[in-house]
Amino acid sequence: MPQIADLIAYNPEGQIVLIAEIKSKIDTSRAWATRMRRNMLAHDFAPASRFLLLALPDRLYLWKDAGNTPELIEPTYEFDALPFFQPYYDRATISPDQLNGPSFELIVTSWLNELIRSGIPTTVPDAQRQSLQESGILEALHGASIAIAAPA
Repeated sequence: MPQIADLIAYNPEGQIVLIAEIKSKIDTSRAWATRMRRNMLAHDFAPASRFLLLALPDRLYLWKDAGNTPELIEPTYEFDALPFFQPYYDRATISPDQLNGPSFELIVTSWLNELIRSGIPTTVPDAQRQSLQESGILEALHGASIAIAAPA
């Protein structure tokens, strides 16, 4: 039975624009993320999408236009997640190493919905804001809705 990604973003036309997989693992590497993507796609992880996001409490790995075949493809973008998620950690009085899967999934869902509604918060450093903007993900998410996926 194929496993569906944790979150799926649909544009206003109903097309999938983002698939997000959420893991509460910390201290990962680019090589680990590359293998994780390949393994997810090798197991019928999700339908094709322009963007694939692997969200971790301390890192964000984003693939753009990487296809849906289980190849070893490095992330197109890699971000320090703390500037994006720290306000949520502060509000919940929790640190990244204390998160469990469901609580982190709620944080990522809230963050994506905030990106859709308001864009990138001004608290995020300029270099990260610029890279995220240049990735095209904000444009792709314009008017999108987020669905929490259930196992197939």
